[in-house]
Amino acid sequence: MKSKTRKKILQYKYLYLMLLPGLLYLLINNYIPMAGLVIAFKKVNFQTGIFKSPWCGFDNFKYLFHTKDAWIITRNTILYNLVFIALALVVSLALAIFLSEIRNTKLRSFHQACVLVPYIISYVVVSYLVYAFLGSNGLVNKGILLPAGGRTVNWYMESKYWPFILVFVNTWKNAGYASVMYLATILGFDDSIFEAATLDGAAPWQKIRYLTLPLLKPTVITLTMLNIGRIFYSDFGLFYQVPQNSGAILNVTNVLDTYVYRGLLELGDVSMSSAAGLYQAVVGFAIIIAANLIVRRVSPEDAIF
Repeated sequence: MKSKTRKKILQYKYLYLMLLPGLLYLLINNYIPMAGLVIAFKKVNFQTGIFKSPWCGFDNFKYLFHTKDAWIITRNTILYNLVFIALALVVSLALAIFLSEIRNTKLRSFHQACVLVPYIISYVVVSYLVYAFLGSNGLVNKGILLPAGGRTVNWYMESKYWPFILVFVNTWKNAGYASVMYLATILGFDDSIFEAATLDGAAPWQKIRYLTLPLLKPTVITLTMLNIGRIFYSDFGLFYQVPQNSGAILNVTNVLDTYVYRGLLELGDVSMSSAAGLYQAVVGFAIIIAANLIVRRVSPEDAIF
């Protein structure tokens, strides 16, 4: 048995050598840092070191749930991500199908660029663009509301507008990237299927409904499940930089990540931050397992594992 194993290793030694850089990367960046999970269960004292610091059990986790903001940050994190997932799915699919329909026209390169630009622009740039539009002397107030006879709005003091602003900015930023992945999948479809449908008299909408969307189902399920697994994570740049860290709108912009960041700045509590990260990872893993079990029951061939 050992000789067979050794023979196989020698037979595929060059493939194993090709795997080595990736395995080292995973080991150094993903597995070795997992030793730091003990921080979540300790009251860290940097004078004695992490591993010699006293254990505190689940006290760091209690901090996340015993504050008055626990319900607000949990609600914001989950609801925003649910809206982001649903809206990004619809918009990115629509963009991908639109681009696939015009891929043989002269406008193809132009539209691909239009889709990629929102993803390339960072939230640092987007935050300044939003401020240029929504600031007290911004385009919306000075260029639209006042000329129309309306009153100016102090956007960074009015929380009611920010759920819509954040959803719009997130969709503008991320739909392009997802649509490119869907577009790559569509371009890999067998053209003969669509040609046969055309010969049978199928209209464009019929081909989209009965061919494109069913063929995209595995990709849609995979990407959606990955997004669901991160439902307890939030885009820090979106919720911290875009609202300019305005305290007046924290009730609609404060999420788990920004809450931990502010707590870390104010209290310097590394243990609490580590506990929050572990909490997010465990819940995300559990959600992925549950979502995969549901998919396996409904459509076994589309399950990830």
